[in-house]
Amino acid sequence: MPELPEVETTRRGIEPHLIGQAVQQVIVHNPNLRWPVPDTVQQLSQGIVQSVDRRGKYLLITVPAGTAIVHLGMSGSLRVCNSTEPRRLHDHVELLLSSGLLLRFHDPRRFGCFLWQGHNEPLHTLLARLGPEPLTDAFNPDYLFRATRKRQVAIKNFIMNSDIVVGVGNIYASESLFMAGVRPGRAARRVTRKEVEKLVDAIKNVLQKSITDGGTTLRDFINTDGNPGYFAQSLRVYGRGGEPCHTCGEPIRQKVLGQRSTFYCSHCQR
Repeated sequence: MPELPEVETTRRGIEPHLIGQAVQQVIVHNPNLRWPVPDTVQQLSQGIVQSVDRRGKYLLITVPAGTAIVHLGMSGSLRVCNSTEPRRLHDHVELLLSSGLLLRFHDPRRFGCFLWQGHNEPLHTLLARLGPEPLTDAFNPDYLFRATRKRQVAIKNFIMNSDIVVGVGNIYASESLFMAGVRPGRAARRVTRKEVEKLVDAIKNVLQKSITDGGTTLRDFINTDGNPGYFAQSLRVYGRGGEPCHTCGEPIRQKVLGQRSTFYCSHCQR
């Protein structure tokens, strides 16, 4: 699944092509995504694109009438192409821009979404409960330490909860906990203040490095310019079960935690 760095990379890739452009036509080839594409998305064609933002893993394309809320699901992507380029099988939604270019939403598994929120409507339920963005000052050691108190849930599952902090997916949770020296299965309430400080710093560093490097290369993700990301070359524990730890040489361990594969070093993480 594309995680926050991949989504941010996508946002940065499509933003220059959308800002200031009029959406001349919204073409829905298949409305049957995770939730049906509503007819109200046609309101995108009523004005100039003002902004392309990200909230967690959601991309927000805003025109004066409202905002399209886009999620890439398990294997989705957005890319800008010429209107003469043949449509692929799983290109479900297209935006024809005044520049003559197309923005195409591609989603083979149809777990993504393409929804609409009108300008005067309450904040969409998908966005209303989201926690702070990890790369902002709102996500800080004081906030996370208070949130972890009296919480018995495993710290890895805790930081992957979008109500607590958005966008820390499985890969980046594993990598951040390794950098902080904290075992993923430890109860959140047992993580010390000093460890929380290290963890917050690690989350910010891991995510920022991945965004800078262009997102993690996964089978289902290709950047908007067609080039894969490079952060996968820097992974310290994720996907390396049985291989030696780069720091101490002990084998990286793998187990299932919260129905997700989890990787850690039993020597470096306590």
